[in-house]
Amino acid sequence: MIARELLELRSRHGGVIRGRALLSPEAMTCVIICHGFKGFSKWGFFPHLTRQIALAGFHAISFNFAGSGIGPDGKTFTDFAGFEQNSYTRELDDLATVEAEARRRGWLGARYGLVGHSRGGGIAVLHAAQSDRLGALVTWSAIADVGRWPSDELRRWRERGYTEVENSRTKQIFRLGRTMLDEVEQLRDTRLNIVAAAARVRAPWLIVHGTEDETVSFGDAERLRAAAAPGVATFLPVEGAGHTYGAAHPMSDPPPPNVERAVRATVEFLKAQLRPE
Repeated sequence: MIARELLELRSRHGGVIRGRALLSPEAMTCVIICHGFKGFSKWGFFPHLTRQIALAGFHAISFNFAGSGIGPDGKTFTDFAGFEQNSYTRELDDLATVEAEARRRGWLGARYGLVGHSRGGGIAVLHAAQSDRLGALVTWSAIADVGRWPSDELRRWRERGYTEVENSRTKQIFRLGRTMLDEVEQLRDTRLNIVAAAARVRAPWLIVHGTEDETVSFGDAERLRAAAAPGVATFLPVEGAGHTYGAAHPMSDPPPPNVERAVRATVEFLKAQLRPE
């Protein structure tokens, strides 16, 4: 029987990392799942993905980055200040905090798994490049570059001290502050160079990407695959799929076919890489 345990961890930069762990009685290790920009752990396909990973015999941990904008209820955007102060390095630190907590609780085996969608996929690649205990990496629709804004918007952002972002689902307007801008301008080619990090990933890696992704170009997946070390990456193009594989929030039941295809491929990959012979 799958057990559930809530997580509430203090971020190194202030704010709270909230999530949950689905605990399998047969698990020998865990899989950590990272949402993307303007996403959260209860959005759309994430609960289904998390549960399927747990049913496959892993502890499955899904969480909200402290700067996600999501409030204490885990599903509503109310933390405008946290969103404005968020950055790539803060998300990397949050992921490291979750990994450390999993280790402290005894959920982390000799090797663990990591799954990330969109910007969370880019964060997962950056983290994977530095991890010596990662046994499997899966990215869905991952970004290959933290520089997601045109130069004229970066200039206006610098002048005003913030840029505005609309949540297309809720129509809320959020601000991103100078911390994110500083990192894009100063760390894009060094610490936050996702393509360079991809070349350092040594864990087996499944790259999943929709061929009709309207948010993160399919070319990002091709760049990551080309950068990966020989023999490390397996590439799964999902024909006709967009950025969320047909899912909306809340997700339909049964899940869209492309979501199911990506989930099945992810679960089978994790089992092949992390389950003992």
